[in-house]
Amino acid sequence: MMILSRLLGCQEQLGFLHQSKEELTDSHPVVCNRNILVELEEGVGVAVMKMKSPPVNSLSLDFLTEFSISLEKLENDRGCRGVILTSAVPKIFSAGLDIKEMCGKSAEHYAEFWRAVQEMWLKLYKSNMVTIAAINGNCPAGGCLMAVSCDYRIMAENPKYSIGLNETQLGIVAPFWFKDTIANTIGHRATERSLQLGLLYSASDALKIGIVDELVPEEKVLNAAAATMSQWLAIPDYARQISKSMMRKPTLDRLLTHRESDIQNFVSFVTKDSIQKSLQTYMESLKQRKG
Repeated sequence: MMILSRLLGCQEQLGFLHQSKEELTDSHPVVCNRNILVELEEGVGVAVMKMKSPPVNSLSLDFLTEFSISLEKLENDRGCRGVILTSAVPKIFSAGLDIKEMCGKSAEHYAEFWRAVQEMWLKLYKSNMVTIAAINGNCPAGGCLMAVSCDYRIMAENPKYSIGLNETQLGIVAPFWFKDTIANTIGHRATERSLQLGLLYSASDALKIGIVDELVPEEKVLNAAAATMSQWLAIPDYARQISKSMMRKPTLDRLLTHRESDIQNFVSFVTKDSIQKSLQTYMESLKQRKG
């Protein structure tokens, strides 16, 4: 309720609200699935989506499917105008793609998994809703992709947290639409260097390079996201949505045009013996760390 109160206060200052607070505090029941917790404050029109798949919110096939369904339901709810994406797992936003989904499985499984990754990005990147990432922990690889696919990013000012596309460190190549998304955010040269070296940026460096838009103390990330959301919702939806589509449509169309070939390329790449060996080695290193 603290976040809702902050959002209500900010919207009142902007002259956005016409109903009373009593009317606006009515909300849908919390929708709590296995991997995603969603709460929509109906009168305010803002949903908070919390990823809750410990230990690191890995993007497994089940997680991705549930994420896309949850987002689509909010997209189809005319009462929802904005989504705050965050994590319910301490110290982690999302560690990215689940390595187990890419190791020791069939080609058919890899194709199904990659289609689910595409679907998650397509739904998030083209969403008509205002999307704000409240990054309250580490955010590498696919987690970074999710964050930069949102309209605005607020990150916890914690020197222990980092964000970036670090795929090359695992012997993996980020696909063209990962590259396009980050390049649209930080520019060509910074993207080239980031992808080749698999860089992970500290929160302060991420702000400097533009991967995130704002840093706040960790305990204030959600309140800051609510305040920012109120500013975005003060803009007429239609004008904002058309402007967003103009900027993002070429990037979206590129994947939609080459979606099947992108899946084939992924399957061909991930089934190579050298890649499977690299992924196995990485998984073993993770087990040793846990041990």
